[in-house]
Amino acid sequence: MNSALTATAAGFGTGLSLIVAIGAQNAFVLRQGVRRDAVFAVVAICALSDAALIALGVGGVGAVVVAWPSVLTAVGLVGGLFLIGYGCLAARRVLKPSALTLEPGSAGASGAAGVADLAGVAGSGSSRRRAVLTCLAMTWLNPHVYLDTVFLLGSIAADRGPWRWTFGLGAVAASLVWFAALGFGARLLSPLLARPSAWRVLDALIAATMIVLGATLIAGV
Repeated sequence: MNSALTATAAGFGTGLSLIVAIGAQNAFVLRQGVRRDAVFAVVAICALSDAALIALGVGGVGAVVVAWPSVLTAVGLVGGLFLIGYGCLAARRVLKPSALTLEPGSAGASGAAGVADLAGVAGSGSSRRRAVLTCLAMTWLNPHVYLDTVFLLGSIAADRGPWRWTFGLGAVAASLVWFAALGFGARLLSPLLARPSAWRVLDALIAATMIVLGATLIAGV
């Protein structure tokens, strides 16, 4: 029993240490949480995707993927271009404060800019679909996700022997706790982000994060 708890705690701590790092996925979840836009769907996609990837890593799929390095190269190129594109959209929002709104449909929102925004306006079906597709791309087109979950967590779990799946369960729990806290807890920032100037700062940070990560991915392939 103690060994199982130790393996679960180790998996939770290791998974949390990898997930908490600032990245494109976390920045997107934070923005969706603050906007209260498709938060449940976004959190569910991130947590379930991590669970699937961690399961693949614990199951030893990482060794198979290593045999096809061209796949990660292609994912890196597409993912890098996607992140740069999303970063440019965030930069555009910084220059157009009329598109920066805390609540979907609130006064001051620019209709054309809001619809064009990749994250979209919550409450419309097309917007929710855009948020879901964007979240899927943020998750599955980022090679770092595979490195962290499939390779790194998978290799660490392998050292746990018979407790490797317990270790993996702890990592899955860490992912769920983190994304739920980030997505649903972001609304606590609502009073701070009630001003367009605060949104400028947030979107500027998101733009910088996305563009730098995208350029890094492309440069590394």
